[in-house]
Amino acid sequence: MKTHKGHILITQQSDKRLAVLMQNNQILSAQVLKSNEYAVGNIYVGKVQSISQNIAAAFIDLGGGYLTFLPLTEAAEAKLTNRKPDGSLKVGDELLVQIAREPMKTKLAGVTTKLSLAGQYAVIAVHGKKQAMGVQVSAKLNAETQTRFRDMKALSEIVGRYLLIVRTNAGALTDTAPLLKEAQELMAAMDRILETGPFRTCYSCLYQGKPDYVTFIENAYRSEYDEVVTDLSEVYGVLTPYCERMGIPLRFYEDSLLPLYKLYSVEARFKELTDKKVWLKSGGYLVIEPTEALVSIDVNTGKYESGKDKEETFYRINREAAEMIALHLRARNLSGMILVDFINLKNKKRETEILEYMRKLLKQDPVPASALDMTALGLMELTRKKVAPSLAEQLRTP
Repeated sequence: MKTHKGHILITQQSDKRLAVLMQNNQILSAQVLKSNEYAVGNIYVGKVQSISQNIAAAFIDLGGGYLTFLPLTEAAEAKLTNRKPDGSLKVGDELLVQIAREPMKTKLAGVTTKLSLAGQYAVIAVHGKKQAMGVQVSAKLNAETQTRFRDMKALSEIVGRYLLIVRTNAGALTDTAPLLKEAQELMAAMDRILETGPFRTCYSCLYQGKPDYVTFIENAYRSEYDEVVTDLSEVYGVLTPYCERMGIPLRFYEDSLLPLYKLYSVEARFKELTDKKVWLKSGGYLVIEPTEALVSIDVNTGKYESGKDKEETFYRINREAAEMIALHLRARNLSGMILVDFINLKNKKRETEILEYMRKLLKQDPVPASALDMTALGLMELTRKKVAPSLAEQLRTP
């Protein structure tokens, strides 16, 4: 019997459409799907409604009163459509912007003037004044693979006026033809945007990103799953040509008596990802508590009974806790500043080993994350980039 590495599920539970990456009956990442209107990746002709020098930001209207936030540090690279650029922004200016971040809590959606288009294997970006053209390669790939892509003559020949970033998924390719084809398609799409943008009316949508379930698939490491499964006919229709082109197995699930989300116990897994307490196999447990300012994680010995070598046991529990923390940061989509109170170790060398192990685990996260250092109080300080609301927030939103 064939054993699967994992599955990406696109399904509906109650009033929410979900994308879930599962492996060994465990959720690695999940997202509540939304409509494509004002989605991350969309490109518009926006208008500067107001400028706040106090917070160094411009507020950009994308139409219908949908306000977004643009840092003034990006003004120099703005592509204006109503006047000649001079490196500054004024109220009433019309410019090309791309949605870079969803609105979160009281914060507006974030936009950028640094336009880019992403595929499964490549990202094409319009280079800025401080950004060189050419080929960059994902730092998550090993040194040999990075060198192979940087030295590829075929890649450097097609780049033209753009920056081409080779994504981590390209490392699994035995044939580079799909990478080259995708890069050329992305560059052609960006050419059209830059050529037609200056002649479009204000609030026009120049580029509507792919459905967010396609983006979810592209952002997952190809090594983590071997098929996409959906029970939604509309989604299956959209994914069929995409998956055929990308060589990704796609399966349509049909069973009215047992919905897809029940088959994979998605509801139960979500409950685990919203509980404060997370049990470890060793008998220890984590307490994960997101707050307004930060996420606190406490590591406890739990059911462990003291034996002869207490220090060695605490070290093993801390290593297991580090693995579980890395998994839950991604699965719960926790971000910002994260403080972890590991079990105290008397041996400082072992404490440093846990810090280095945590750094190694966080490098595997598709979202930029890092372990900074130990604070004076013995807490490990982590950070993870904010790209979307946490899973708990997404599930609470109607």
